[in-house]
Amino acid sequence: MSASAGLLASIPPYVLIAFAALAVLALPLRSGHAVAALATAFTFAQAVLLGDGGTGAHLATQFLGFDVVFFNVDQFSLLMGVVVGFLATAAVLYAYGSEAPTWMTAFALLYVATTLGTIYAGDWLTLVFFWELTAVTSTLLVWQHGGAAVRAGYRYALFHGTGGTVLLAAVVVHGASMLGSVPAGEIFLFSSTTGIHASATVLAAVGIGVNCGFIFLHSWLPDTYPRPHVAASVFLSVFTTKTAAYVMYRAFPEGGMWLAYLGGFMAVYGAFFALLQYDPRRLLSYHIQAQLGYMLAGFGLATYVGEFAVVGGFAHLFNNVLYKSLLFMAVGVVIYRTGVEDIRDMGGLWRVMPVTFLVYLVGAASITAVPGFNGFISKGMVIDSAHEVHNFELLFGEGLLWWLLILGGVGTFMSFIKLGYYVFFHGSATLSPDDATPFQTGGMVLAAGACVFFGVFYTQLIELMPFTDLILSKEVYFKPYSQSHLTESAALLVAGFVGFFSLKRPLGWLAHRMPDVDAVLFPAAFYLGRGSVWGVTELWAAVDRATMAVAGAAMRTASDPREVLSRAGVDVEIRAGIGRSVLFLTLAAGIALFAFLLA
Repeated sequence: MSASAGLLASIPPYVLIAFAALAVLALPLRSGHAVAALATAFTFAQAVLLGDGGTGAHLATQFLGFDVVFFNVDQFSLLMGVVVGFLATAAVLYAYGSEAPTWMTAFALLYVATTLGTIYAGDWLTLVFFWELTAVTSTLLVWQHGGAAVRAGYRYALFHGTGGTVLLAAVVVHGASMLGSVPAGEIFLFSSTTGIHASATVLAAVGIGVNCGFIFLHSWLPDTYPRPHVAASVFLSVFTTKTAAYVMYRAFPEGGMWLAYLGGFMAVYGAFFALLQYDPRRLLSYHIQAQLGYMLAGFGLATYVGEFAVVGGFAHLFNNVLYKSLLFMAVGVVIYRTGVEDIRDMGGLWRVMPVTFLVYLVGAASITAVPGFNGFISKGMVIDSAHEVHNFELLFGEGLLWWLLILGGVGTFMSFIKLGYYVFFHGSATLSPDDATPFQTGGMVLAAGACVFFGVFYTQLIELMPFTDLILSKEVYFKPYSQSHLTESAALLVAGFVGFFSLKRPLGWLAHRMPDVDAVLFPAAFYLGRGSVWGVTELWAAVDRATMAVAGAAMRTASDPREVLSRAGVDVEIRAGIGRSVLFLTLAAGIALFAFLLA
């Protein structure tokens, strides 16, 4: 390792970002945000430079007798560090341009810091520590906005607290199962094991799956992300879920068709419910779940396709951070300028907000995999990987996974045609807001430029990925702009346009009659929680009343036993000497002790 790489590897980026959060609170608004942008830009540059020879385990020590690594640098963590640092810089610029409160930016930076801690963890203990801190910092970021965000933040915290507890249980089971197979101190190190132990598979899948937005564990996503400040939504939209996808790969590096099929169903489920939304940020939140489906499908397909599918999953993760944040930025500008959060009340804004409209087009083209944009490259890799399992007999028949991913792609086209139509074209232009502020524009241009760059110069994207030599070899070399890929993209585009405009009215009717699981889950959890509190409280009160009644009766009997007996209809003279009294009390205590020991 070179001296410069060694110096860079001695600076954990999350510590620097945490200090930047304090600087935001201590310095004037402009200066604080400038320090924040410099700190996030350093994180990006550090990951890029460490990729040239700084890999390895850094800041390694011991905790409770176990080896822990606080700064693990490998091809996977560096990839995440590059995109997190880049996007966080754009998001800080956007936050400043959106007049984000100082506390919001500070909480957002702490959220970024804990995300980086999770990404660069080199063992399961460190990962779980930062994983739980990420749940705390992101909850604070939601709560900061107040109002409806507070209640949503409580639900968000309950989901992530539960998921983190289940993941911790998985790590404990993993550690116990690894005893004897590797040195005791190394059982939690990523370098000593291949993923999570098989005995902890279900616990790990569920614990990580909460943050991934697994179907039926996803309702926190559309519930929370539309609530806080528009700049907070930009941070939230990319870090928790993409970090969860990364951790899912750490847990299951060899994939599994269960994970691939789960991803396929997530792609369809998320796109379907996105089609029913009229809150723009809620629509985008459902598409977080849908796009995570493609990532998980890529990771799962490693079982049969190998490293090519893993590269597709990570490339889609990388690209999703860029275009998803861009879409939240564009929609956030519209909400920031108009104060309207129902797309049916918008329309005609392309004339008065041309910059926002153009960056929205870039984001929409990227997420729908239009040729020339980054989503076209990575989604094509995942769908190509799904093609490879066509000849394998599966439980649901041949080719189901491929069809699920294609249906998810059609639904994605329909969703963003709908969103763009209602926001920028629908009806007459009754609103005349200003366009994006200069710093909002700066943040959006950074993300949009990356979407276009990696769509055109796609080899640069692939070279950032793990297993680069394999993917760029002559045997496996991926050709995204082949005729078959272009034809498939054109077919999806046509199906999306025809599908939306032919189903626009039925979708509007269905939107009011097709609730998601949160319509049942949230009330059920509320009344179950309230019932549990009432039951525990009343049980405690009943025990307390019974205890006090027994104690009172004992005191009355001891103070005047003749009166107690007379009330019971027994009129006798009670006299006993000191010896007989001591004997009686000794017998009573002995009987009580014997009964206690038997119990």
